[in-house]
Amino acid sequence: MIPAINIQQVHKRFGDLHALKGIDLSIEQGEFFALLGPNGAGKSTLISLLAGLSRPSSGSLQVMGFDVSTHYAQARQALGVVPQELVFDPFFNVREMLRFQAGYFGRGRENDAWVDEIIESLGLADKASTNMRRLSGGMKRRALIGQALAHKPPVIVLDEPTAGVDVELRQTMWEFIRRLNREGHTIILTTHYLEEAETLCSRIAMMKQGEIVALDSTRNLLNRVPGKRLRLKLSANLPASLASLVKEGQAGEYVLALADVAQLEFILAELRLAGVTVEDMQLIEADLEDVFVEIVG
Repeated sequence: MIPAINIQQVHKRFGDLHALKGIDLSIEQGEFFALLGPNGAGKSTLISLLAGLSRPSSGSLQVMGFDVSTHYAQARQALGVVPQELVFDPFFNVREMLRFQAGYFGRGRENDAWVDEIIESLGLADKASTNMRRLSGGMKRRALIGQALAHKPPVIVLDEPTAGVDVELRQTMWEFIRRLNREGHTIILTTHYLEEAETLCSRIAMMKQGEIVALDSTRNLLNRVPGKRLRLKLSANLPASLASLVKEGQAGEYVLALADVAQLEFILAELRLAGVTVEDMQLIEADLEDVFVEIVG
């Protein structure tokens, strides 16, 4: 089976700025994949190249086997992109916008049932006849997600799709996107909400300064940070015998770094010996944010 996305030795320069430095990346069909990195890492530049909005300085990019430069129309047909920016046509209502978007890719009235399903699934049914200019920011975001899906592309790129939106939209959107992924669509997500990537994605690439600095399954990445953390709220200050374990803390509230969960017994014994009462305690597993900070900084 051909990869959904195949990127080989892609470089992109903007004058003296070397934005992408030899990116190699293959994403299989049906994956839920995260592309993470700090601002300026090159994520949006890479997405622009995939969408054909910009050309690489060197290297090649393929979507569903179609080269984005030499077979632009086929590659673009296979891709749906939800941009960071709220870019929309102010002259159409929601339904008209989705139908026109599908029409750009040769899908006519036979696609209307899919448009209706998008509108219903994204909670836009009561806004279907509302002009795009009159929608709230969150509703505009829903409509833009719908726009990317209007031609039912096999590969969907979500570039910061939940930035600045409410919890209800996140839940509605992820429920729908998960369903599309189960049905075989490839999902590529960029987000600063790392808990989303940790929960949703089976594989993750981390970028820094135009390079991929980590690429692995979510499980393997989480295993890169050994040990656990223990959050304590105490009736008094931490005994000096435990000071070497402190990761952060002040005024009776501490986070201790544990190399092994067996240390928990030692910590509790030391607290009892010092006459310090535990008012609250929480054992915290390493999460994707810990991994991100370790790898990317």
